[in-house]
Amino acid sequence: MEFFDVITNFLATAMDWFLHLDKHLDGLIQMFGVWTYVILFVVIFCETGLVVTPLLPGDSLLFACGAFAGLGSLNVGVLFVALSIAAVLGDTVNYWIGHWVGPKIFKRDDVRFFKKEHLLRTHAFYEKHGGKTIIIARFMPIIRTFAPFVAGIGSMSYPRFITYNVVGGIAWVAAFVFAGYYFGNIEVVKRNFTLVIMAIIVISVMPAVIEFARHKMGQWHSCVREESSK
Repeated sequence: MEFFDVITNFLATAMDWFLHLDKHLDGLIQMFGVWTYVILFVVIFCETGLVVTPLLPGDSLLFACGAFAGLGSLNVGVLFVALSIAAVLGDTVNYWIGHWVGPKIFKRDDVRFFKKEHLLRTHAFYEKHGGKTIIIARFMPIIRTFAPFVAGIGSMSYPRFITYNVVGGIAWVAAFVFAGYYFGNIEVVKRNFTLVIMAIIVISVMPAVIEFARHKMGQWHSCVREESSK
């Protein structure tokens, strides 16, 4: 029961942070001053670099940071540079974790949940489509956390990975930080900041949801055709 209470409290706190990101970020800035940049750096690094923390705020946090930079509470140039570095370093660490873990998982042919043929397919996919996958995944919560990890497992060539990692990381941070900087303090946005944050989250997640639904529908149609042919 205590464990359930801990999980419930954690989820409630996380939801409160997501829905009232502007208020919490303002309190963070007031409390830590210049150290806020370090905290934001760590959050973005962990959100992109550790497969165990995919639920940390990403898009919404960048937008909120840009909005506060528009008010003068943060420096937009420092934000852009620091968080771009955090995003690129996060994906890089994630890639090398996957690269290190992959051979250990797939070194045997009889691993129950992992097959070597899957590794070979993943490698082939990332060599062919990995570049655009790394960039597009930047704009999709949760998926962006796993994409570099899978790229590492699939042994995507590192020079190719790091090129798209840098491009994708800078583009992602720039898009949301400067969107917040230029549009976050428009009166209608300020009055409905929570709704805007929720909209960013929903819009970011929608492509993954649609793709998942399409995949499931494809499987369902395949099953129906197989049953019909019997």
